[in-house]
Amino acid sequence: MPGQVHKHHRIVRVLSDEIRAGVHSDGSRLPGEHALTQRFGVSRTTLRQALQALGEEGLIATHAGIGSFVTFEGTPIDNRLGWTKALAEQGTELTSETLRFEEVDDHELAAELGTDSSTFIALDRVRRLADGRGVSLERSRVPATGDLAGLPERGLVGGSLSRALIAAGRVTVSGEGVVSVRGLDAADAAVLHRSPGESFLRLTQVYRAGDGSVVEQVTSLLDPAKFELHVRSGQGGRP
Repeated sequence: MPGQVHKHHRIVRVLSDEIRAGVHSDGSRLPGEHALTQRFGVSRTTLRQALQALGEEGLIATHAGIGSFVTFEGTPIDNRLGWTKALAEQGTELTSETLRFEEVDDHELAAELGTDSSTFIALDRVRRLADGRGVSLERSRVPATGDLAGLPERGLVGGSLSRALIAAGRVTVSGEGVVSVRGLDAADAAVLHRSPGESFLRLTQVYRAGDGSVVEQVTSLLDPAKFELHVRSGQGGRP
Protein backbone atom coordinates (compact mmCIF):
# COMPACT_ATOMS: atom_id res chain seq x y z
CA MET A 1 0.00 0.00 0.00
CA PRO A 2 2.76 2.57 0.81
CA GLY A 3 4.17 1.98 -2.68
CA GLN A 4 0.80 2.78 -4.22
CA VAL A 5 0.56 6.01 -2.20
CA HIS A 6 4.08 6.96 -3.30
CA LYS A 7 3.18 6.39 -6.96
CA HIS A 8 -0.03 8.36 -6.54
CA HIS A 9 1.82 11.40 -5.19
CA ARG A 10 4.53 11.11 -7.83
CA ILE A 11 1.96 11.25 -10.63
CA VAL A 12 0.23 14.24 -9.02
CA ARG A 13 3.56 16.05 -8.71
CA VAL A 14 4.63 15.39 -12.30
CA LEU A 15 1.28 16.22 -13.91
CA SER A 16 0.67 19.31 -11.75
CA ASP A 17 4.11 20.64 -12.74
CA GLU A 18 3.33 19.99 -16.41
CA ILE A 19 -0.12 21.61 -16.17
CA ARG A 20 1.29 24.73 -14.50
CA ALA A 21 4.00 24.87 -17.17
CA GLY A 22 1.34 24.82 -19.88
CA VAL A 23 2.23 21.40 -21.27
CA HIS A 24 -1.40 20.24 -21.07
CA SER A 25 -3.22 23.51 -21.82
CA ASP A 26 -4.17 24.20 -18.19
CA GLY A 27 -5.05 20.58 -17.62
CA SER A 28 -7.74 20.40 -20.29
CA ARG A 29 -5.85 18.11 -22.63
CA LEU A 30 -4.36 15.30 -20.59
CA PRO A 31 -3.57 12.10 -22.50
CA GLY A 32 -6.05 9.25 -22.16
CA GLU A 33 -6.13 6.88 -19.21
CA HIS A 34 -4.37 4.05 -21.09
CA ALA A 35 -1.55 6.34 -22.19
CA LEU A 36 -1.04 7.64 -18.65
CA THR A 37 -1.00 4.18 -17.05
CA GLN A 38 1.58 3.09 -19.62
CA ARG A 39 3.67 6.21 -19.10
CA PHE A 40 3.82 5.93 -15.30
CA GLY A 41 3.70 2.13 -15.11
CA VAL A 42 0.84 2.10 -12.61
CA SER A 43 -2.59 0.53 -12.26
CA ARG A 44 -5.80 2.29 -13.25
CA THR A 45 -6.69 2.57 -9.54
CA THR A 46 -3.48 4.47 -8.76
CA LEU A 47 -3.94 6.73 -11.78
CA ARG A 48 -7.53 7.54 -10.81
CA GLN A 49 -6.40 8.46 -7.31
CA ALA A 50 -3.99 10.91 -8.90
CA LEU A 51 -6.66 12.33 -11.23
CA GLN A 52 -9.04 12.79 -8.33
CA ALA A 53 -6.36 14.65 -6.37
CA LEU A 54 -5.65 16.90 -9.36
CA GLY A 55 -9.37 17.61 -9.64
CA GLU A 56 -9.62 18.52 -5.96
CA GLU A 57 -6.70 20.91 -6.42
CA GLY A 58 -8.59 22.57 -9.28
CA LEU A 59 -5.98 21.59 -11.88
CA ILE A 60 -8.25 19.41 -13.98
CA ALA A 61 -12.00 19.25 -14.42
CA THR A 62 -14.35 16.89 -16.22
CA HIS A 63 -15.98 19.92 -17.78
CA ALA A 64 -13.15 22.00 -19.14
CA GLY A 65 -15.38 24.81 -20.42
CA ILE A 66 -13.56 24.77 -23.75
CA GLY A 67 -14.67 27.69 -25.89
CA SER A 68 -17.38 28.94 -23.53
CA PHE A 69 -18.33 29.55 -19.94
CA VAL A 70 -21.50 30.30 -18.02
CA THR A 71 -22.04 33.23 -15.67
CA PHE A 72 -24.66 33.75 -12.96
CA GLU A 73 -25.52 37.42 -12.52
CA GLY A 74 -22.29 38.30 -14.32
CA THR A 75 -19.93 36.09 -12.28
CA PRO A 76 -18.31 33.04 -13.92
CA ILE A 77 -19.33 29.71 -12.42
CA ASP A 78 -16.45 27.39 -11.55
CA ASN A 79 -17.58 23.94 -12.76
CA ARG A 80 -14.84 22.31 -10.71
CA LEU A 81 -16.74 23.20 -7.54
CA GLY A 82 -20.21 22.30 -8.76
CA TRP A 83 -22.74 25.03 -9.42
CA THR A 84 -24.42 25.09 -6.01
CA LYS A 85 -21.12 25.32 -4.11
CA ALA A 86 -19.61 27.78 -6.59
CA LEU A 87 -22.60 30.10 -6.32
CA ALA A 88 -22.62 29.80 -2.52
CA GLU A 89 -18.98 30.91 -2.46
CA GLN A 90 -19.91 34.04 -4.42
CA GLY A 91 -22.75 34.82 -2.02
CA THR A 92 -25.75 33.30 -3.83
CA GLU A 93 -27.62 30.67 -1.86
CA LEU A 94 -29.41 28.08 -3.99
CA THR A 95 -31.00 24.81 -2.97
CA SER A 96 -30.34 21.77 -5.15
CA GLU A 97 -33.00 19.07 -5.50
CA THR A 98 -32.32 15.73 -7.15
CA LEU A 99 -35.31 14.68 -9.22
CA ARG A 100 -33.89 11.51 -10.68
CA PHE A 101 -30.76 9.38 -10.22
CA GLU A 102 -30.94 5.97 -11.84
CA GLU A 103 -29.77 3.82 -14.73
CA VAL A 104 -31.98 3.98 -17.82
CA ASP A 105 -32.08 2.51 -21.32
CA ASP A 106 -32.23 5.12 -24.07
CA HIS A 107 -31.67 3.66 -27.54
CA GLU A 108 -32.46 6.97 -29.23
CA LEU A 109 -29.78 8.83 -27.27
CA ALA A 110 -27.27 6.01 -27.86
CA ALA A 111 -27.85 6.30 -31.61
CA GLU A 112 -27.51 10.08 -31.47
CA LEU A 113 -24.23 9.96 -29.50
CA GLY A 114 -22.83 6.85 -31.20
CA THR A 115 -22.32 4.91 -27.96
CA ASP A 116 -22.00 1.13 -27.97
CA SER A 117 -24.34 0.71 -25.01
CA SER A 118 -27.80 2.20 -24.59
CA THR A 119 -27.56 2.16 -20.78
CA PHE A 120 -27.03 5.59 -19.20
CA ILE A 121 -26.88 7.06 -15.74
CA ALA A 122 -29.64 9.67 -15.57
CA LEU A 123 -29.16 12.51 -13.08
CA ASP A 124 -31.77 15.29 -13.12
CA ARG A 125 -31.45 18.24 -10.75
CA VAL A 126 -33.24 21.55 -10.22
CA ARG A 127 -31.70 24.53 -8.46
CA ARG A 128 -33.91 27.05 -6.72
CA LEU A 129 -33.73 30.49 -5.18
CA ALA A 130 -34.85 31.05 -1.59
CA ASP A 131 -38.39 31.84 -2.78
CA GLY A 132 -38.69 28.40 -4.39
CA ARG A 133 -38.46 29.54 -8.01
CA GLY A 134 -36.23 27.30 -10.11
CA VAL A 135 -33.42 28.99 -12.00
CA SER A 136 -31.91 25.90 -13.61
CA LEU A 137 -32.94 22.38 -14.54
CA GLU A 138 -30.14 20.05 -15.65
CA ARG A 139 -30.50 16.59 -17.11
CA SER A 140 -27.18 14.70 -17.22
CA ARG A 141 -26.70 11.44 -19.09
CA VAL A 142 -23.51 9.42 -18.56
CA PRO A 143 -22.76 6.10 -20.32
CA ALA A 144 -23.04 3.45 -17.59
CA THR A 145 -19.89 1.61 -18.59
CA GLY A 146 -16.76 0.46 -16.77
CA ASP A 147 -16.47 1.64 -13.17
CA LEU A 148 -19.50 3.92 -13.62
CA ALA A 149 -21.91 1.00 -13.91
CA GLY A 150 -24.04 0.84 -10.76
CA LEU A 151 -23.16 4.39 -9.68
CA PRO A 152 -26.72 5.25 -8.49
CA GLU A 153 -26.53 2.37 -6.01
CA ARG A 154 -23.10 3.42 -4.72
CA GLY A 155 -23.79 7.14 -4.73
CA LEU A 156 -21.83 10.13 -5.97
CA VAL A 157 -18.34 10.98 -4.76
CA GLY A 158 -18.78 13.75 -2.21
CA GLY A 159 -22.17 14.49 -3.72
CA SER A 160 -20.51 15.49 -6.99
CA LEU A 161 -20.94 13.87 -10.40
CA SER A 162 -17.75 15.60 -11.58
CA ARG A 163 -15.75 13.89 -8.82
CA ALA A 164 -17.33 10.55 -9.64
CA LEU A 165 -16.28 10.94 -13.27
CA ILE A 166 -12.72 11.87 -12.31
CA ALA A 167 -12.52 8.92 -9.91
CA ALA A 168 -13.55 6.65 -12.80
CA GLY A 169 -10.83 8.14 -15.01
CA ARG A 170 -13.34 9.97 -17.25
CA VAL A 171 -11.66 13.31 -17.95
CA THR A 172 -13.08 15.65 -20.59
CA VAL A 173 -10.73 17.00 -23.26
CA SER A 174 -13.29 18.42 -25.68
CA GLY A 175 -16.88 19.52 -25.79
CA GLU A 176 -19.52 20.95 -28.07
CA GLY A 177 -22.89 22.50 -27.43
CA VAL A 178 -25.98 24.13 -28.87
CA VAL A 179 -27.87 26.98 -27.20
CA SER A 180 -31.37 28.17 -28.03
CA VAL A 181 -34.31 29.91 -26.38
CA ARG A 182 -37.38 27.80 -25.68
CA GLY A 183 -40.71 28.33 -23.96
CA LEU A 184 -41.15 26.02 -20.97
CA ASP A 185 -43.56 23.16 -21.48
CA ALA A 186 -46.11 22.43 -18.78
CA ALA A 187 -44.07 19.67 -17.11
CA ASP A 188 -40.83 21.69 -16.85
CA ALA A 189 -42.74 24.80 -15.77
CA ALA A 190 -44.29 22.83 -12.91
CA VAL A 191 -40.89 21.55 -11.75
CA LEU A 192 -39.38 25.04 -11.91
CA HIS A 193 -42.44 26.73 -10.34
CA ARG A 194 -42.68 28.95 -13.40
CA SER A 195 -45.34 29.74 -15.99
CA PRO A 196 -45.77 27.53 -19.07
CA GLY A 197 -44.34 29.25 -22.13
CA GLU A 198 -41.85 31.34 -20.09
CA SER A 199 -38.62 31.76 -22.06
CA PHE A 200 -35.56 29.87 -20.80
CA LEU A 201 -32.14 29.26 -22.33
CA ARG A 202 -31.73 25.65 -23.47
CA LEU A 203 -28.10 24.50 -23.54
CA THR A 204 -27.24 21.01 -24.78
CA GLN A 205 -23.61 19.93 -24.40
CA VAL A 206 -21.66 16.77 -25.18
CA TYR A 207 -18.32 16.17 -23.44
CA ARG A 208 -15.77 13.67 -24.79
CA ALA A 209 -12.61 11.99 -23.53
CA GLY A 210 -9.30 11.90 -25.35
CA ASP A 211 -10.29 8.77 -27.28
CA GLY A 212 -13.47 10.45 -28.54
CA SER A 213 -15.81 8.47 -26.29
CA VAL A 214 -18.70 10.28 -24.62
CA VAL A 215 -18.10 11.30 -21.01
CA GLU A 216 -21.41 13.08 -20.47
CA GLN A 217 -24.32 14.69 -22.26
CA VAL A 218 -26.09 17.51 -20.44
CA THR A 219 -29.24 19.44 -21.30
CA SER A 220 -29.76 22.53 -19.15
CA LEU A 221 -32.67 24.94 -18.90
CA LEU A 222 -31.39 28.25 -17.53
CA ASP A 223 -33.22 31.39 -16.42
CA PRO A 224 -31.99 34.09 -18.87
CA ALA A 225 -32.50 36.74 -16.19
CA LYS A 226 -29.75 35.07 -14.15
CA PHE A 227 -27.52 33.14 -16.57
CA GLU A 228 -25.47 34.17 -19.59
CA LEU A 229 -23.39 32.02 -21.93
CA HIS A 230 -20.09 33.61 -22.98
CA VAL A 231 -18.32 32.29 -26.07
CA ARG A 232 -14.57 32.67 -26.57
CA SER A 233 -12.27 32.32 -29.54
CA GLY A 234 -8.51 32.35 -29.98
CA GLN A 235 -6.13 31.27 -27.25
CA GLY A 236 -7.27 33.43 -24.37
CA GLY A 237 -7.12 31.99 -20.88
CA ARG A 238 -9.98 30.85 -18.73
CA PRO A 239 -11.87 33.30 -16.54
